[in-house]
Amino acid sequence: MKTLCVVLLLSSLFAPVAAQDDSTAAAVYTIIALEKAWNQAFKLRDTKAMDILLDDGALLVNDDGSLQSKGQFLSGIRESKPSDEEQVTPESISVRIFGGVGIATGIFRAKEILAGKIVIKRDRFVDTWMEKNHNWICVSASATPVSH
Repeated sequence: MKTLCVVLLLSSLFAPVAAQDDSTAAAVYTIIALEKAWNQAFKLRDTKAMDILLDDGALLVNDDGSLQSKGQFLSGIRESKPSDEEQVTPESISVRIFGGVGIATGIFRAKEILAGKIVIKRDRFVDTWMEKNHNWICVSASATPVSH
């Protein structure tokens, strides 16, 4: 619930910026804030916040190449154990705007406990955000392991 409040607060903070500054810059800042909220919601297993961030038709491509619908992704979050993903941290985020579509790219680091051992993995992500009813919502997401 805290994540949802943060998402809504950040979104409302950037609304005046759009009126005063370049709307593209405002969209970039908003999407970066939403990406960070996504990481926090994922870490906290906040499915309500994730539900708001993802479009109902969203398609996710996991780092193993498998596909998930929004429902499957949220179900996986609900079923995961608290120790499965202890920390999800963005290392970099870049956003490009094309009309009402934003493409966020970057790298995130996840710290997991697998078979009692701490494992740190890094993935490059590409998330596609779309402006719907004056709000940004993620319509597609993918992750690819970074081995170097």
